[in-house]
Amino acid sequence: MIKTVAIQGIKGSFHHIVSQDYFGADTAVNECLSFDETVDALLSGKTEVAIMALENSIAGSIIPNYALIDNNNLHIVGEYYLDIQHNLMALPNQSIEDIKEVHSHPMALLQCKAFFKNYPHIKLVEDKDTADVAKRIQDKNLKGIAAVASSLAASIFELNIIAESIQTIKHNETRFVIVKQNNSEINTNEINKASIKFELDHKRGSLAAILNVLSDCKLNLTKIQSLPKIETPWLYAFFVDVTFDDYKDFDKAKAVIEIMATHLKVLGEYKNAKK
Repeated sequence: MIKTVAIQGIKGSFHHIVSQDYFGADTAVNECLSFDETVDALLSGKTEVAIMALENSIAGSIIPNYALIDNNNLHIVGEYYLDIQHNLMALPNQSIEDIKEVHSHPMALLQCKAFFKNYPHIKLVEDKDTADVAKRIQDKNLKGIAAVASSLAASIFELNIIAESIQTIKHNETRFVIVKQNNSEINTNEINKASIKFELDHKRGSLAAILNVLSDCKLNLTKIQSLPKIETPWLYAFFVDVTFDDYKDFDKAKAVIEIMATHLKVLGEYKNAKK
């Protein structure tokens, strides 16, 4: 049973909501204000697992987190899709006309861009964490300053929600992954999804050949993300998510790709959370 989880952000953040939904409300959280700190908490043994946002249905992939998982040899053991509802909140007895500045995480501000076009008097200020802004407003009694955060943050820090669900696209999901330093508890009977990374020679058709292998082995490609190899300009590593009905099909594909690719790493084998 997991007792401690590292999250990016503080209580009231979307990572905190995922920790409650995935592990239960009684699970202790180690609050970190960056993903680097989150990974460090895991590597140092302060927590058993960490939760990291990996992609959003509006803003796309959080590419630096792919690198953090890969470079630190972390293992994805689960995933969770959270419906993200952004709310504009401030101290009580204020209207949106009273708000001069809105502080929040850059991703949250990006997802609410259309809403704020209707209020040109409001200055948007990027910050480290959605819930941390809400906490600061309460702690310092900041009037004229609002946060974009979850309804849980509004409840925890006793702020008034001025406007609900202000994200541009109402159906807004973020995919979070659960990562550990290692995973010795794999049950192949329950696994139907995997995340892998591979590198290829810079040859015509090399990527197409790998994709054909995935198809021939009955794997469904759900995600492909390229990441530049810093030490080798214009060469890329590919991060791929696949689902399958039979683990043996993935095992077969993995063996073939290992022969075809210059490098193959399995980042995680886990149960698909999205049906």
